[in-house]
Amino acid sequence: MSVENQTKNISVVLYRPKYAGNVGSVARAAKNMGITELVVVGTTDLDREAMEQRSTHLAADVLDRIQYVPSLQEALGRFNYIVGTTARLGRARGPFVSPRAAAGKIAGLAGNNRVALLFGPEDTGLANDELALCQCVVTIPTSRAFTSLNLSQAAMILCYEVFVALSSGQTGAAPPKLALASELEGLYDQIRELLSRIGFLNVQNPEYWMLDIRRFFARAGLLSREVKILRGICRQIDWSLSNKKT
Repeated sequence: MSVENQTKNISVVLYRPKYAGNVGSVARAAKNMGITELVVVGTTDLDREAMEQRSTHLAADVLDRIQYVPSLQEALGRFNYIVGTTARLGRARGPFVSPRAAAGKIAGLAGNNRVALLFGPEDTGLANDELALCQCVVTIPTSRAFTSLNLSQAAMILCYEVFVALSSGQTGAAPPKLALASELEGLYDQIRELLSRIGFLNVQNPEYWMLDIRRFFARAGLLSREVKILRGICRQIDWSLSNKKT
């Protein structure tokens, strides 16, 4: 399968970008690497002229096809694999991989799965709750003397690594089609409710264990059928608890 056919399944998703010029720069960087799908979340009042000034006319088609979506959950729900990006470290935000390691995984999946490359606002980046929606979290190594990267630089680095991985034939055998993010979120909601009911989760901080559960299933790479089986198990446990004789 050609690189062009595989990059059709890859989208750059910008969550609440603050500056139209940065969106234009990201559009140009993405198209340089064969990625032409751009999703903008939570922002609709971006100045087209400012975007065009930074994208150049060669990436105008990417701007024409921008999908504006109000919420992050809605934007990510149709993807099978989500790669988040962050410069801020911490246990509740990782585990972290390099752009090159993430690109190898993406190259292996993109032939049969829709992949989102998710970037946060320029000033704050992605928060913990937003990174929890991702199956993979990337951090870009930099010199300790100057760690700041702007949005388009970060996008270019990750898109470049993906392009190189695809071009070098790291795709391997045809990958399975993973469950959609929306299906996984439905499963996690059900697990959270069930574990809260039996007292496993701390009501003051239920996401403490849920993060590890999310990581576990992310490593497993669940298929749609497997998600349905797990949700069926949860429903049966819930029914059993409701009908248990006292």
